[in-house]
Amino acid sequence: MDWNRYRFRSVWVLPAPPAEVYAVLEKAEEYPAWWPQVRSVTPLDDTSGVAVFRSFLPYRLTVVARERRRDPAGGVLEIGMTGDLEGWARWTLRPRAFGGTRAVYEQQVEVRKPLMRRLAVPCRPVFRVNHAWMMRGGRRGLTARLQPV
Repeated sequence: MDWNRYRFRSVWVLPAPPAEVYAVLEKAEEYPAWWPQVRSVTPLDDTSGVAVFRSFLPYRLTVVARERRRDPAGGVLEIGMTGDLEGWARWTLRPRAFGGTRAVYEQQVEVRKPLMRRLAVPCRPVFRVNHAWMMRGGRRGLTARLQPV
């Protein structure tokens, strides 16, 4: 087992139709306004940017994210990442039978940050909890962002 590789999957039930959720998710530069653990997103060009994350643990992760797939009709957004994390992340949005959206977030990455690599074996469970904390913050923030004013 490679202790520096992670696969994550989160499912969020959101109170808005997929097109509205997609419209928020495709504006990565606005994530820090509603997702507390996304500390900054600085665009590099129309399809890439530098993102900085920090969740519960006292370390930051910096990645360059590049658009790999943008499919509003299919409800899919996917990025490739390089930097402290190497890999990809994808949102897949589907309507729910009784309204709202089922948003599936999938991520496959290899940790490149040296300290995290050194701590891979003893801290792996803590790193997974840290990611879950980040995802919980994102779900709460996005849900609030989608609520009618």
